[in-house]
Amino acid sequence: MEGTTSNITSDRYAKIKQGSWFNQFRDGSNPWMARYVYGLMFLGANLLAWAVRDYGTSVTKEMKRVKDCNGGEDCLGTEGVLRVSLGCSLFYFVMFLSTAGTSKLSDRREKWHSGWWLAKIAMLLALILLPFLLPVEIISIYGEVAHFGAGVFLLIQLVSIISFITWLNDCCYSEENADKCHIQVMICSTAAYIVCILGIILMYIWYTPEPSCLLNIFFISWTLVLLQVMTSVSLHPKVNAGFLTPGIMGLYLVFLCWSAIRSEPPEEKCIRKAKAATSKGDVLTIISFVVAVLAIVVATFSTGIDSKCFQQKVQFWKDDKQDSEGEEHKHVPYGYGFFHFVFATGAMYFAMLLIGWNAHHSMKKFTIDVGWTSTWVRIVNEWLAACVYIWTLIAPLVWKARHVGESRV
Repeated sequence: MEGTTSNITSDRYAKIKQGSWFNQFRDGSNPWMARYVYGLMFLGANLLAWAVRDYGTSVTKEMKRVKDCNGGEDCLGTEGVLRVSLGCSLFYFVMFLSTAGTSKLSDRREKWHSGWWLAKIAMLLALILLPFLLPVEIISIYGEVAHFGAGVFLLIQLVSIISFITWLNDCCYSEENADKCHIQVMICSTAAYIVCILGIILMYIWYTPEPSCLLNIFFISWTLVLLQVMTSVSLHPKVNAGFLTPGIMGLYLVFLCWSAIRSEPPEEKCIRKAKAATSKGDVLTIISFVVAVLAIVVATFSTGIDSKCFQQKVQFWKDDKQDSEGEEHKHVPYGYGFFHFVFATGAMYFAMLLIGWNAHHSMKKFTIDVGWTSTWVRIVNEWLAACVYIWTLIAPLVWKARHVGESRV
């Protein structure tokens, strides 16, 4: 009996040791750990692009192809960013092509996605160095393509955010949780609207110091109008979506409006006075830059793993608790191809932020997403977000009315 007990204990210990996260990472059998490694590699590319932009001018001057860039010395940093972005985007695009369609954990491509780290790090470094050997014309073409790719990333991110808000609302108002979450929903909805109104008031105070700041007044006022429209549509008797989703979506719109105004050039009198009132030196500028870079990585990371609904993710964890005999039948926890595609477009997105969406626009050190182009990209993104959200509310009614009309015909 003791021998049987000791054998069971040793078997359990062997399984635990074999299933440890380090061994799984080393053997390429832990896709959840792999996503963090890809995130760190993406962060490294972001920091390298920033270093090339702010401190790499002296090096890139010595390179003939970079030295002949169209904008002269001011565009050396910009082209350095685009070259690093091109290499990073190529790496994730290669990963996208090599992992798209992976559905089972037993697939050989799963090992490639979750392992072979030395080979992939070497490939990333080689692909980042390769664009520095390319002529300026190719980099200029990539700069135009990156505008489109960054737009695709913003669209995917927007859909992901709205999907999460819709899922959260459906979860809170489901038959199982409606009674349990009633108070929590009311508290969260009230808090969301309070923060929205407070944010709008503060933006009026900070960014409209003079009546002549008409553009900022328009941006802030229109955000308030969009919040009212979303709330009205959500509370319509035929929609009846409640206060939670428009409140959370309002937070996102207020954030986008604030980001847009903060992206205005520092020479602008309205933004300059606001910055003078809140500035506390270079330390605050550096902290803001670090937070912005981390926000890019987190946004790309969270969007990349959102290829499946949350129920499927929960189902994966449930399946993971099953016996190892069915390992070959388990599905991958997230879409590998979609994950890498988001990172490929995210590489274009961080390039646009570092150059202010304008290849001929010089950026100061420790600045990110500054310029009128950046401002209008944020504002258009805000308006598009409101339109997409409203459409998700009224689309079921439109399709229902269309089906009723077709059935009558």
